[in-house]
Amino acid sequence: MLRRRSGERVAGARSPRVNPYCASAQGLPDDGRLRLLSFNIQVGISTERYRHYLTRGWQHLLPTAGRAGNLQRIGELLADYDVVALQEADGGSLRSGFVNQVEHLAQLGEFPYWYQQLNRNLGRLAQHSNGLLSRLQPTLLEDHPLPGPSGRGAILMRFGEGENALAVVMMHLALGPRTRTRQLAYIRELLQGYRHHVLMGDMNTHANDLLESSPLRDLGLIAPQIEATFPSWRPQRCLDHILLSPELALERVSVLPQPISDHLPVAVEIRLPDVLRKSSALALGSTGAPA
Repeated sequence: MLRRRSGERVAGARSPRVNPYCASAQGLPDDGRLRLLSFNIQVGISTERYRHYLTRGWQHLLPTAGRAGNLQRIGELLADYDVVALQEADGGSLRSGFVNQVEHLAQLGEFPYWYQQLNRNLGRLAQHSNGLLSRLQPTLLEDHPLPGPSGRGAILMRFGEGENALAVVMMHLALGPRTRTRQLAYIRELLQGYRHHVLMGDMNTHANDLLESSPLRDLGLIAPQIEATFPSWRPQRCLDHILLSPELALERVSVLPQPISDHLPVAVEIRLPDVLRKSSALALGSTGAPA
C-alpha cells in the first residue's frame, strides 16, 4: 500500500463512517447503472456575483442563517445519486455552526456510507474538508494528502476485488499548474494496477490539459462533460470533472443548473462492464469489508 507523510497526516487505509439514520445499504442496481455527482459546495455559501466574494466573505468565518437552507437544497439534490464527491465542505467549526457538513448531507441524502477528509484544520475557525457519500460499501478506502502546500487531498475508493475492481478517486487540486502536475503524478501512481477508473472533483483546469498534457495522459480517460461549471451565475470555465476509463459506458452527462455554490455540480450516469456488475463485492451483503 502506498503511504506518504504530509505534515502530521499519513496517507493510508481508513474505514468509512456508517450512517445510523439509514436503515440499510443499497446494492448495485440490477441494470448496472451507477449515478455519480461531484460538487464544490463552498461550505454552503451562495455566491451570485464576483462582488459577493468580498461582501459575503465573512461567511467563510462566521455562521449565517442562510447556510442551513442551502445545505437542505444540496441534500435534496444529492438524493438522486449513488456516489458523491464533495469539495470545500466544513467538518464542524464556528462558520458551519459546528455542523459536520459531510455527515449532515449523508443524513439528508440517506447515504449509508460517508467519509470526511480533513485537509486544513484551523480548529474552531474552519475545518476545510473533502467528503464522499456512497450507497455502496467500498472494499477499500484510502485518504491521501496531496503534494504541495497543505490543504489539498484525494480519497480513493475501491469497489470489488482484483484486476477488475473499480477505482474511484475524488480530489480537489491546486490552482497552480506546477503543483497540480505534482498532484496528478501522485494520483497516477495510486491508479497503478487498476483497469477501471473514475476520477471526480474540482480539478481547477480544463479537460484538455488533464487528458493531453498531464501525468494522466496515458490512461486513455474520456471527459464526457463539455459545459462550463464556474462561475455558477455565468459559467465560463470547465473546472469540475468526472473522468472515465473507456470500459465504463456513458449513459448520461449533465452540468446541473443549480447555482447554490460558486460552482455548478456535474453528474454522469454510467453502465458498468459485466465483470463488475457480477462482482459480489459491489452488492449488498458483500463479504469484503473496508480495510
